[in-house]
Amino acid sequence: MFESLSNRLERSFKILKGEGKITEINVAETLKDVRRALLDADVNYKTAKQFTETVKEKALGQNVLTAVKPEQLMVKIVHDELASLMGGTATDINLKSSPAIILMSGLQGSGKTTFSGKLAKLLKSKRGKNPLLVAGDVYRPAAIEQLKILGTQIEVPVYSEDDNKNPVQIALNAIKLAKQNGHDLVIIDTAGRLAIDEEMMKEITAIKDAVKPDEILFVVDSMTGQDAVNTAKEFNDRLNFDGVVLTKLDGDTRGGAALSIRSVVDKPIKFVGTGEKMDALDVFHPERMADRILGMGDIVSLVERAQEQYDEEEARRLQKKIAKNQFDFNDFIGQIQQIKKMGNLKDLASMIPGVGKAIKDLDIDDDAFKSIEAIIYSMTPKERSAPEILNGSRRQRIAKGSGTSIQEVNKLIKQFDETRKMMKMMTQMKGGKMPKMRR
Repeated sequence: MFESLSNRLERSFKILKGEGKITEINVAETLKDVRRALLDADVNYKTAKQFTETVKEKALGQNVLTAVKPEQLMVKIVHDELASLMGGTATDINLKSSPAIILMSGLQGSGKTTFSGKLAKLLKSKRGKNPLLVAGDVYRPAAIEQLKILGTQIEVPVYSEDDNKNPVQIALNAIKLAKQNGHDLVIIDTAGRLAIDEEMMKEITAIKDAVKPDEILFVVDSMTGQDAVNTAKEFNDRLNFDGVVLTKLDGDTRGGAALSIRSVVDKPIKFVGTGEKMDALDVFHPERMADRILGMGDIVSLVERAQEQYDEEEARRLQKKIAKNQFDFNDFIGQIQQIKKMGNLKDLASMIPGVGKAIKDLDIDDDAFKSIEAIIYSMTPKERSAPEILNGSRRQRIAKGSGTSIQEVNKLIKQFDETRKMMKMMTQMKGGKMPKMRR
């Protein structure tokens, strides 16, 4: 995420390294490089120009403390301005009505349908909502079928009328059904085109006028950069939408859309899609994104993701087992599954301050645990629950069954033993209690 921009900005700040104080000359030189980095990231030209002018004004107006190095001060100013450029603070979604109606808009291929499912899942699990998804793309049977499949995965009903080609009527019928069946949230997926055309705009405007949505979200592929910003402006001129959703932010995105949209259309980014899985959706926090762009990590989001997978009852059970030195491979594999649920492994690692830069050239994917899982699943139930019986012949059989080497099996068992000892030691130091995660 924003890897190229992060590297360019880091090089820009090095211009100030070793400088005793901030001057107009070294600030100008630094910001010239910063502006070039922003333009290379496909940030809107006017936005990049205004951004560097604001940073320059603030940098030259600072009374620099001797304890603060010019490079550190510039990073702080750029960080604050990046956050401000992206909206400053997170903006909530409007769900006050019952049912609350959310209308999706965007071009074909932007990820509207997938996002509709992700949003339904998020609001169902975190806000206690009872959503109804509406298949309003009457031109693409594949889109209707996709929404039905997603609805089944997340256990949310999908309303569709296969023989009806009137999206306005479908939306109105869906809202009527939602009221009858106690759904307090209706999410309407709509048709898109490969490019903006008058017919599409008239249709979505007609849906808006008919259903009077509480929230209109514009969904855009963040990898399209400046094109995304131009499309957002045209949609906003016609729809006056309430917020932006950036999808595919986990891809090779340069960052232009995230950094430009707010200043061009004056509408907040509300959500970002960070992967293919249905829970790979985050509320957009400008300050946290600024942290990540500048290589500072995002420890708050990492903790939040961990808390979502945190089960207090399971923690108490593990605490007792660890205290008695009974933590086994069943528990170990359970912890791996929880980590995998948190999202893409490289994305998670990059949230830890200082780690993102260190792993940028490493190929870390979701198969990183594959060999570990294969080894553990090649054990018998008795071996998983009683690791101490894993003698030489058993290890040979496990290596053969898992398609790994005896060295890999031995290494895993050694790491497991060391982990178990460390966990028991930590529990003893805490007086028999595992440290609690704060919510």
